[in-house]
Amino acid sequence: MSENPFDLAGQVAVVTGARRGIGAGIAEALAASGADVVGVSASMEDSGSTVQKAVESHGRTFTPYRADLSNRDDVERLTEQITANHGTVDILVNNAGDIRRSPAVSYSDEDWDHILQVDLTAQFVLARNLGRRMVDRGRGKIIFTASLLSFQGGINIVAYTAAKSAVAGIVKALANEWASHGVNVNAVAPGYITTDNTAPLRADPDRFKAISDRIPAGRWGTAADIGGTVAFLASRAADYVHGVTLPVDGGWLGR
Repeated sequence: MSENPFDLAGQVAVVTGARRGIGAGIAEALAASGADVVGVSASMEDSGSTVQKAVESHGRTFTPYRADLSNRDDVERLTEQITANHGTVDILVNNAGDIRRSPAVSYSDEDWDHILQVDLTAQFVLARNLGRRMVDRGRGKIIFTASLLSFQGGINIVAYTAAKSAVAGIVKALANEWASHGVNVNAVAPGYITTDNTAPLRADPDRFKAISDRIPAGRWGTAADIGGTVAFLASRAADYVHGVTLPVDGGWLGR
């Protein structure tokens, strides 16, 4: 074992939503720390993706999987495939998610069910199915992508807020059960990050200015800002960190 507590060499990390945005940043950060990456996305290319090239540029392997997390059977199939091909993984990053915007008074049942399945149920099933093997082994790291909406209410995204608030609860519940078995369960809560999900906010000059003016760091975050935090939580340096939802928000929540 390396004396460097941040070294992930020899470990296998599963990252959902890895094709782009925050997920791609997380995958590259883990690879830069030494981990081989299993990347999952509903639209993941079989080979040659940008994220695969980024991971391999650090001398690590990248194994792509395509899965639709809105389909419960697909989620079960995914965990079976990962277990069959990779055994007990070392790190699970539950990052994949979706968002649908509408005022609560007109928010459809279809959108509600979709967001709760992708952003909450699939996250739990992946953690349960892959995490039970970590518990049996006595070691593992699980990191969820939560949100500022795990702490705040937001506007016109009621299902997303409900799911991300529940993710913060799952993190604490799993940590209470699994910490004594050597499995760390934590989350990162990204602030305003320049991704496709925040494109509508950045396209609205008034909203963009109002948000930007409130961020003490003076800028929107990047995928690399989240990736570095996840790499820390996935490492031995975070062995005594359990049940935490860590804001990575440029100081937004402290304002």
